[in-house]
Amino acid sequence: MTQAIRVLIADDHPILRTGIASLLSGFPDMEVVGEAADGNEALALFRQHRPDIALMDLQMPGMNGLDAIDALRAEFPKAQVIVLTTYQGDALIQRALKAGAASYLLKSSLRTGLVDVIRKVHAGQRHIPQEIAAELVSHLGQQPLTARELDVLQHAAQGNANKRIAQLLGIGEETVKGYMKTVLAKLGANDRTHAVAIAVKRGIIGL
Repeated sequence: MTQAIRVLIADDHPILRTGIASLLSGFPDMEVVGEAADGNEALALFRQHRPDIALMDLQMPGMNGLDAIDALRAEFPKAQVIVLTTYQGDALIQRALKAGAASYLLKSSLRTGLVDVIRKVHAGQRHIPQEIAAELVSHLGQQPLTARELDVLQHAAQGNANKRIAQLLGIGEETVKGYMKTVLAKLGANDRTHAVAIAVKRGIIGL
């Protein structure tokens, strides 16, 4: 008999964890070995159980999913991680894949695709669903925001005017206006409010 694929579930919503565990329990080749509510707990349970696959939510309290993937892959370079999230922004997808995630699934597709993806990743494949690949392709070739542009946009997202942003960053107000103009151009935004909305949707910044 083939050994079951051992799975760790990391998500801060207990009902979702229970639902995934219930779904996987219906397949003889799946075994849930642990359930974590945040990134730190996921790391601890991974060390304890050494699962074949870790299912990782991105938005969790304490250590979030992206940081958990970074820490997990640093300690266990061969760890196989599948991201489960409601967030479809291309920036988040890129960061998760760069951190070492083998797949990126939207929670809306759990019932139809999760088991198949777990099997593929366990077999050594990477799997990017069509809608996720389309999101990545739609922003190919666009210039990323620089660290300073991100700082300006993040402060703007928190409701700060240019003068206050200049004070917070220790730069001139005209310099802030220059950065904001570049941000608008790169994001294809009409104004700063539109830029913030685009950046949040794409996962470039968080609120």
